[in-house]
Amino acid sequence: QVQLVESGGGSVEAGGSLRLSCKASEYTSSYYCLGWFRQAPGKEREGVAYATNGGTLHYANSVEGRFTVSRDNAENTLYLQMNSLKPEDTAMYYCAAQSRSSISCSFLVDSFAYWGQGTQVSVSS
Repeated sequence: QVQLVESGGGSVEAGGSLRLSCKASEYTSSYYCLGWFRQAPGKEREGVAYATNGGTLHYANSVEGRFTVSRDNAENTLYLQMNSLKPEDTAMYYCAAQSRSSISCSFLVDSFAYWGQGTQVSVSS
């Protein structure tokens, strides 16, 4: 099964930027839907953004216009560029992939079969 490894998290001040990366152990072109999720302490895991092999990009309302998701299948990597960060963006960020047989994409957590270990993002005011 595919292994996903996130990197790029850290601590920044409000208004700052970070770029998260998610390196896959297999060809990402085999996976229709790749996504980013986040989970803050005491809260449920929520979808942030996803990118399909067909070029569809989708964002949560809370990050629309500030975050940009992209995938580089040649590098087997998923990215999340985060600009204008806010304290409420503080969370553990996870990369996830749906199964190879999936042909649709959504923020439904249970629809993602593979998860990375997460990378912490902390934004101070």
